[in-house]
Amino acid sequence: TSSPDGYSLLLNQLRLANEELEVRKEEVLILRTQIVSADQRRLAGRNAEPNINARTSWPNSEKHVDQEDAIEAYHGVCQTNRLLEAQLQAQSLEHEAAVEQLQAQVEALKEELDRQQQTFSQTLLLSPEAQVEFGVQQEMSRLTNENLDFKELVEKLEKNERKLKKQLKIYMKKVQDLEAAQALAQSDRRRHELTRAGDGAAEGEGLPGILEFHKEDEAALIRNLVTDLKPQTLLGTVPCLPAYILYMCIRHADYTNDDLKVHSLLTSTINGIKKVLKKHNDDFEMTTFWLSNTCRLLHCLKQYSGDEGFMTQNTAKQNEHCLKNFDLTEYRQVLSDLSIQIYQQLIKIAEGLLQPMIVSAMLENESIQGLSGVKPTGYRKRSSSMADGDNAYCLEAVIRQMNSFHTVMCDQGLDPEIIQQVFKQLFYMISAVTLNNLLLRKDACSWSTGMQLRYNISQLEEWLRGRNLHQSGAVQTMEPLIQAAQLLQLKKKTQEDAEAICSLCTALSTQQIVKILNLYTPLNEFEERVTVAFIRTIQAQLQERNDPQQLLLDFKHMFPVLFPFNPSSLTMDSIHIPACLNLEFLNEV
Repeated sequence: TSSPDGYSLLLNQLRLANEELEVRKEEVLILRTQIVSADQRRLAGRNAEPNINARTSWPNSEKHVDQEDAIEAYHGVCQTNRLLEAQLQAQSLEHEAAVEQLQAQVEALKEELDRQQQTFSQTLLLSPEAQVEFGVQQEMSRLTNENLDFKELVEKLEKNERKLKKQLKIYMKKVQDLEAAQALAQSDRRRHELTRAGDGAAEGEGLPGILEFHKEDEAALIRNLVTDLKPQTLLGTVPCLPAYILYMCIRHADYTNDDLKVHSLLTSTINGIKKVLKKHNDDFEMTTFWLSNTCRLLHCLKQYSGDEGFMTQNTAKQNEHCLKNFDLTEYRQVLSDLSIQIYQQLIKIAEGLLQPMIVSAMLENESIQGLSGVKPTGYRKRSSSMADGDNAYCLEAVIRQMNSFHTVMCDQGLDPEIIQQVFKQLFYMISAVTLNNLLLRKDACSWSTGMQLRYNISQLEEWLRGRNLHQSGAVQTMEPLIQAAQLLQLKKKTQEDAEAICSLCTALSTQQIVKILNLYTPLNEFEERVTVAFIRTIQAQLQERNDPQQLLLDFKHMFPVLFPFNPSSLTMDSIHIPACLNLEFLNEV
């Protein structure tokens, strides 16, 4: 049905185009007639009497007309006439081309219409199943033709893409050659200046805090200082020594204005650190070592960047060690991202070591002597057997493990702010795992467990104060567990008890409070269970809270880590390179 409508539309357009062409022809004829008439009147006016000229329609006929002006006007009229004829011919050609195009489209549509009518007639003679199959074949044929057209277009585009890529490679090669030539020229110039500076060192002019190395020694530098280095090798030396040595090498590349050398050294360092961390992905000490050094290298690039915001604590001597030629802001961002990755790996290792201990140490082990005699009836056997098993841990084991973490991080020179964030994360995990198990175990929800939990939490808080970590936010992460322990010990009978529970348990959700009350197990047959009416009273008082519906805490949740700027008080010329690093090829300038 669409083909006849299209055919009628094309016929209407063709008719309108012909009508417009006729109108244009008539306009040209009228214009040509007017030009000829005006020319005849002008010629007749020259030979006629004055009284006749007075009756003509020319308003300026009484004025004397110079012969040259008349000839010029005549030529102007002729030129206008030719211009109009040219426009008429161009328009005629345009209309003829449009008519031919429309006629070709009409013919194509006629052929398509005839073909579709023939196909339709053939289809009517077929059975319904054959009609469906015939229709599918027709559609497949159409899609195949379209696919071929698209394939041809894709081939053209791919050919054009290959051509553009080839041109891009050529231009990139030219740019790289030009940059290399410029870098070589600048490097030679700087090397000459450095040689002159070295000659002047004998006269008191030196360049302290710079380590010179040749490009061919870069692989040995990264191998000895990064990939093959063991943290135990540097015991007793300045913490973060590799970071300081790397910065002194960067200073030399900066002093000689060798862009390629700086880029290559930093890229190789970052890749080397990633390789070490992948190989030692379960080694807490190695991961701490490289977190500390990566952060220190980041701090050095900030402290000596020349940015006044990072130089407020520098001495005059340290300001002499600032970079002169390069802005390494982009590499600072890369090192910051790498530090976040290392921190996350460190947390994963620490949590993997601590998690198997938590439930046994916090809920099952009897850290208060004599509490086993007041455990809920029917659950004493299970609790004691769990505590006596091979997998049992006591709270002292958890504290020993955290002491080990703290000692390693301090020995490796990790920033105190990062150490605080590590323990905040670990204490959150301890609290979340303990609370989740409390919410799932009926035998753990009792008055004696509440007493045990409060004692264990107080021991952990005391440990934080002893390590000066009480301002880290670690205690705040344990608030839900603290309130759960208090809930187990509160009275659970009267309206006043319900109000006390609601005002106290602000860190616990309504669902968690109700769950603990439902699981609460009396110590003996003389203690009453929590009544349904009391639980409903609690729910009624807490119904205005917009608590999340999730019962269990996400113990894998990780707080965002921050690396505050921590400048060093050391000067680069005070750094000593021990012989055990095998860096004899580095030359102090």
